[in-house]
Amino acid sequence: DSTDGFQTYRDRSFDVRYQLKKESRIWPSITVGLQDFAGTGIYAGEYVVATKSFDSVGSIPGTFKVTAGLGWGRLASSGAIGSPLGGPRPAFDAQSRGGSPSFDQWFRGEAAPFAGVEWQINDRWGLKAEYSSDAYEAEAVNRGVFTRKSRFNFGAEYQYSDRLRLGAYYLYGSEFGINAQLQLNPKQPAAPLRVTPTAPIKQRPSRASQPEAYSTAWSETQSAPQTMRDQLKPVLKSSGLTLVALQVGPSSAELRFRNGTYGAMSVAVGRAARAMAQVLPASVETFRIVPVQNGLAQSAVIIRRSDLEALEFDPQAADALLAVTGFGAATPNLPGAAVNGDLYPDFAWSIGPYVDPSYFDPDDPVRADAGIEGSFKFRPAPGWEIGGLVKHRLLGNVNDSTRLSNSRIARVRTDGLLYSQASDTALANLYVSRQWKPGNDVYARVTAGYLERMFGGVSTEVLWKPVASRLALGVEANYVKQRDFSGFGFQSYGVATGHASAYYEFGGGYLGQVDVGRYLAGDIGTTVTMTREFSNGWRVGGFFTLTDVSSTDFGEGSFDKGINLSIPVSWFLGTPGQRTINTTIRPIQRDGGARLSVPGRLYEQVRSGHRNAIESEWSRVWE
Repeated sequence: DSTDGFQTYRDRSFDVRYQLKKESRIWPSITVGLQDFAGTGIYAGEYVVATKSFDSVGSIPGTFKVTAGLGWGRLASSGAIGSPLGGPRPAFDAQSRGGSPSFDQWFRGEAAPFAGVEWQINDRWGLKAEYSSDAYEAEAVNRGVFTRKSRFNFGAEYQYSDRLRLGAYYLYGSEFGINAQLQLNPKQPAAPLRVTPTAPIKQRPSRASQPEAYSTAWSETQSAPQTMRDQLKPVLKSSGLTLVALQVGPSSAELRFRNGTYGAMSVAVGRAARAMAQVLPASVETFRIVPVQNGLAQSAVIIRRSDLEALEFDPQAADALLAVTGFGAATPNLPGAAVNGDLYPDFAWSIGPYVDPSYFDPDDPVRADAGIEGSFKFRPAPGWEIGGLVKHRLLGNVNDSTRLSNSRIARVRTDGLLYSQASDTALANLYVSRQWKPGNDVYARVTAGYLERMFGGVSTEVLWKPVASRLALGVEANYVKQRDFSGFGFQSYGVATGHASAYYEFGGGYLGQVDVGRYLAGDIGTTVTMTREFSNGWRVGGFFTLTDVSSTDFGEGSFDKGINLSIPVSWFLGTPGQRTINTTIRPIQRDGGARLSVPGRLYEQVRSGHRNAIESEWSRVWE
């Protein structure tokens, strides 16, 4: 048995680092970091490190990076020089549940220096050497995985291509190693995005040369709105958009449309504007362009036609158009509009493969199921939706786990294994939903049925979100019962759960969310989420939840936390689309802080067509 109490040990490690100072011509960059800062402590270490780059040394070509720093924790387990900040460091607790920040360990106890140098010979080859202050006690001493004879490590790396890097290493004075790195850079799509170009703005004749072109006599014809609707529908369709409704007056028009093609709403707005300029009479000067998402009118983007005509070929066309574009609230309905009668009823379905990963089972840290899933959505009228999702597992090992729940509170998530073992075919959800706008800035939703794999019931939501506001406020109230493991019927456990939520757009792609309320196990607390959204559609964020469940009752991990990742499929395919690959990585799934999963929550539906989201991608309005 190993001396730290584990024969085989698997753990999650969360690291964070912050660059205190960027490198300048004279000064190095300075970074402070925490390693395994919220874990059990077996990998824990802290450091302060400085790095300086040099273009060349004497006549030696290439670029050099020299790094030196001071480490604590396991980064001071070899070659320690004392305790510069004083105080002993608490010992690793083999029974620790982990999950909580180890404040009592940070920068405590002995410290040790470490250093390294990297020589980038050219854009392909690099050599590196380091002096390590890590004794690798858990690996070399306790388990004998390798023999550590030296504090020096050496490596050589070759950048074979933009996506592949190869390396060879001599480590610890006793071991050789090789690796291959497959590299993905979110800034470099796997396939460049290809958007079909549209026709340029159709220029109107000057009013002085052809005043008759600006006649409004057409507006007195009763059939004019329907005629223009029918002319505009195919033009929008060729641009990847769907006409919902068109209201036309002598000098202004409002178009409501669906965007099912473009991840950036600004692209859809620009294409809708060009379609209107191509079809509508010359007297129509003001365009109100309203994106509609699942029956909800999001906002009104107000553009003057003359600005489109004048600015299309301006050197700063996007910025110039934004300066003269207005944003306003979209009314819940559009009386007197010529609607697209082909939209409802609407039925859509899909079938395809799925992969459901499961992480951090101590017996097998990565498990996964794979199979076929089928879904459908039936929309009988605007705002109404009946939907469902069925999954059939073909292979996998999630249900091979033997880790049954030992929860001290209601088992609202830790019985997930029993759901997986009950059947290879699962009805993931089956629901009916209605959403609408009670006012210009207010949105509402009611959903009932099997809301998720483990719970069914009724969910209600109201969201307040003005078009130009960074702040949104929402309230969600639900009553649900736990579903049978087989998927049909219900167990006896029921709970009223819900949250009051605040959402804020900080700018620069940063989004914050705070939810306060009651969770599925009946515990009361708060979830804090911070997300970074990138211009290419990638989203990455983290969250944590603290409730009145103690860390002892919560169990391993102490409290709920995790990382959310969303990747647009268009990044891989190079064609416009709104589909995304979404995953949530939790160190462990317990019952405390567990929130109901409901299809179609309002905030993301609404904000995608509001001012900040459109402006953030406005540079693409002319695509």
